Amino acid sequence: MSVVPQPGRRNLITDVDGLKVGSAQDALVRSGVTVLCAEQPMRAAAHVMGGAPGTRETELLAPDRLVQEVDALVLSGGSAFGLDAASGVMDGLRQLGRGFQIGGHRVPIVPAAILFDLANGGAKDWKRNPYAALGRAALDAATPDFALGSAGAGYGATTARLKGGLGSASWVLESGVTVGALVAVNPVGCVTMGQGPEFWAAPFEHGAEFGGLGMGRAVAQPLTKLSRTATTLAIVATDATLDQSQLTRMAVAAHDGIARAIVPSHTLFDGDIVFAVSSGDRAATEHGTMLEIGHAAAVCLSRAIARAVYLAEPMPDDHVPSWRSMYHRQP
Repeated sequence: MSVVPQPGRRNLITDVDGLKVGSAQDALVRSGVTVLCAEQPMRAAAHVMGGAPGTRETELLAPDRLVQEVDALVLSGGSAFGLDAASGVMDGLRQLGRGFQIGGHRVPIVPAAILFDLANGGAKDWKRNPYAALGRAALDAATPDFALGSAGAGYGATTARLKGGLGSASWVLESGVTVGALVAVNPVGCVTMGQGPEFWAAPFEHGAEFGGLGMGRAVAQPLTKLSRTATTLAIVATDATLDQSQLTRMAVAAHDGIARAIVPSHTLFDGDIVFAVSSGDRAATEHGTMLEIGHAAAVCLSRAIARAVYLAEPMPDDHVPSWRSMYHRQP
């Protein structure tokens, strides 16, 4: 008899052993940064399907590149300004003695991706880019337990008609392999169906992790979010031992999770990217295991997207309502 996968103890990406996540945000700027890291370097890959990506050091994650591991991954608001968050993370990691050793020096490897939240009403007229400091603060705050909803890179995020946010979810497979997802949700598209509270990700919900509302009516609706103000940034992770080629396929498979939870997704105005991380030592050489891991990554990502919107908190002067303020549901 097959065993239905269950979330890990936290139902967070940090159910994958060794991973930590930290977030930092600035309420005045209405933006923030989220960092994923571990005690040891992580094998990583990435795949972009959005038409407007903003990234740093993602090219080195291809299977044929010299560097095979990263020290941290950064998700940030702030559009191109947010790429500077990785500089703050690099500074912190360097002080910890982390990094790729070359020429007698250690260079922390910190790929990053950003979303556009400059038009959300926050004070963006800074004289000094705040993102390096936010990145360092997020690194310093990294723990296995972390907040979802209006936090970190999802603090100022929005969707077509509701607030976005930071989400996460996990699955433990019958084999014992754990898969998790982390996402900052800020798309052109909608995460809920029509004008109702039901989530596109409802078929994949575990229990009532985002309300237990079931399926609504799939009604086409006009998109009101401004063009060039979008992107969904995601990380999927596993404790299975995967190389960069396998991780690339995991990232590709995980993009299905975005398409199932956000309508439309991967548009010309979204910078949708999925990073994939392997941090463990469980063998996963069989094709069947890889199939299960890719499917689990997509399902976890769909659930994480819905959780991000479901848990976002209302704030004064929001440009769009939160799911909670719109539908008056309690956690």
